[in-house]
Amino acid sequence: MSLEIERKFLLPAYPEALIKEGQIQILSEHAIDQTYLAFHEDQEFRVRRIEDLRTKEIHYTHTFKRGFGLAREEVEVSISEGLYDQITETHGAIALKKRRVTATWNGVVVEIDRYDQIDFIVLEVEFESEEQALAFEAPVWFGPDISTDKQYSNKKVWADLQRLG
Repeated sequence: MSLEIERKFLLPAYPEALIKEGQIQILSEHAIDQTYLAFHEDQEFRVRRIEDLRTKEIHYTHTFKRGFGLAREEVEVSISEGLYDQITETHGAIALKKRRVTATWNGVVVEIDRYDQIDFIVLEVEFESEEQALAFEAPVWFGPDISTDKQYSNKKVWADLQRLG
């Protein structure tokens, strides 16, 4: 099981000006549909449909995560479209939809998620170690650090969508 070490920030606005100025270089853009199959305490199972917005290529994944905060265990495997369809149709849930831009800023790879059904944008930075993550000094434009704030977790946002659905 690999370890995912990341910090998340509540981005106050999409950094359009920084992209236009060339301070942020976009590497890829994806549309992601994410459905949770189960979660309890610090564990979660989810599936994703991921479409590359440039090539229109689509792939599907199944992910297990354990932990909360900066570092979490993660196992992600590719699955077929047929298996994805069976799982999501059986589950009957509303998928959490987001657009992910992967980019570089100041030599750092960032992922910017803009959510379709809710009004917020999250910026993530992944690290090799917890020490690196804790030492990272985010610029003001990243917004507040929400790495350990459960109200912004994808599974909580997804669960809220199910209740509103």
